Amino acid sequence: MGLEPSEGPLFAEVDMGADSSAATVRATVVQASTIFYDTPATLDKAERLLAEAAGYGSQLVVFPEAFVGGYPRGLNFGVSIGNRTPKGKEEFRKYHASAIDVPGPEVERLAGIAGKYKVYLVMGVIERDGYTLYCTVLFFDSQGRYLGKHRKLMPTALERIIWGFGDGSTIPVFETPIGKIGAAICWENKMPLLRTAMYAKGIEIYCAPTADSRDVWQASMTHIALEGGCFVLSANQFCRRKDYPPPPDYVFTGTEEDLNPESVVCAGGSVIISPSGTVLAGPNYDGEALITADLDLGEIALAKFDFDVVGHYSRPEVLSLIVRDHPATPVTFTSASLKPEGPNK
Repeated sequence: MGLEPSEGPLFAEVDMGADSSAATVRATVVQASTIFYDTPATLDKAERLLAEAAGYGSQLVVFPEAFVGGYPRGLNFGVSIGNRTPKGKEEFRKYHASAIDVPGPEVERLAGIAGKYKVYLVMGVIERDGYTLYCTVLFFDSQGRYLGKHRKLMPTALERIIWGFGDGSTIPVFETPIGKIGAAICWENKMPLLRTAMYAKGIEIYCAPTADSRDVWQASMTHIALEGGCFVLSANQFCRRKDYPPPPDYVFTGTEEDLNPESVVCAGGSVIISPSGTVLAGPNYDGEALITADLDLGEIALAKFDFDVVGHYSRPEVLSLIVRDHPATPVTFTSASLKPEGPNK
């Protein structure tokens, strides 16, 4: 049974079998639910969970997809081909209000939390850019500095009606004292060319915030660890129906009548996997939890000796990849660098 942070520790399992002669990093993936439509309360919950992970010595903490802002599981926002309902538009207005600006006060708070507890933080958020939303991951270092973001390149299915598409300018891999860290979100992890771009940037700690709790997700995570010769940290929410607003304010389309407050609507499955494909911690399907393992960075060289997809196992004269990593902006003003002084833009 999962525990709320106030009820006791969520620390689920730790692998401490790393070779002490090699550099090790203690990492935690958080498996917990958003407090839907309440971003301040969600940030408070995030701090409690991060503080607990830091108390166990974690140096890196990874949160699920859309933890801040919420994953709108079950909603259809009143959309059918050729029609949008007034109720669906109101649902989007409320969802938009729960998102955060990047940069903005919520980002500053998350940076402060990371600095307070001296951890590297990878946080799934819903980013608000004007009136377009993006499913985004934010990165912070242990000194409380915001490092940058990754916007989901390809939302899945109905996600495309509420989230914009990221571009090649936000596929970062950050070189840090605890390793090279990057992220891909949910099903974009199935995009081979995106993974290849991240491998080419030397990713060592591959974060995979997700909303997919199916058993088959584990196969994808294991494959990425083996293919990339990297550690894979996948964080998912664990949610019951009661973690979302009750009907009629929030309706799980097509399944609401089969649910009760205790029904599990996302079973988690958060996991940490080594470059050899060994499961170090998880997958956990039992409830909210902190899933923690020690990452022996020396294992990366062992894995790359066998298979380096963008190194000795590549054939660039036969197969190669071009990544357009500039911002894809819809409007460019040629006089932007010559703005006049004063209030006019």
